[in-house]
Amino acid sequence: MHRFDGHEQVWLFGYGSLIYKADFAFIERRPASIHGWTRRFWQGSHDHRGTPAAPGRVATLVPQAGAVCDGMAYLITPQVFAHLDHREKNGYLRLATHITFDDGDSAEGLVYIANEENAAFLGAASESDIARQIAGASGPSGPNSEYLLHLASALRELGKTDAHVFAIEQHLAQLAPASNLPR
Repeated sequence: MHRFDGHEQVWLFGYGSLIYKADFAFIERRPASIHGWTRRFWQGSHDHRGTPAAPGRVATLVPQAGAVCDGMAYLITPQVFAHLDHREKNGYLRLATHITFDDGDSAEGLVYIANEENAAFLGAASESDIARQIAGASGPSGPNSEYLLHLASALRELGKTDAHVFAIEQHLAQLAPASNLPR
């Protein structure tokens, strides 16, 4: 948690809502990726996209050899961590990581990851089961489906693919007419 204490600027890698919802001050924003991790909707959300009785599912990263996770990197000041630590409070911890920018440059930075040891971790499920849970969940930050759909859209805008995210999106579309899903 304190590896970058004393630094005036820190790169932060975002792979979920941090791609499309930068509700914090940043100095620079760049498309980027990290290696050895894959994005999965295995983290429960009872504080933002669900409730304790009906938790939503949000993205975390799980280790996978050879995997590349695309996202967005933000150059921030350490003061931003007070806001981000509160935003990512439901089981997420900061982890140092090597970030590769789309232009080939790289830097050491941080990423928030919720591992299987946190109380809100839901773990693996089929993409159709994940879609069903997402379809039925809503919390203080809005419908869980909105989170998934915004993430899928943001990945497309970056020109990136994520088979897991896009498969859940397809299952979600089959559960309800597209006109009924929040965008």
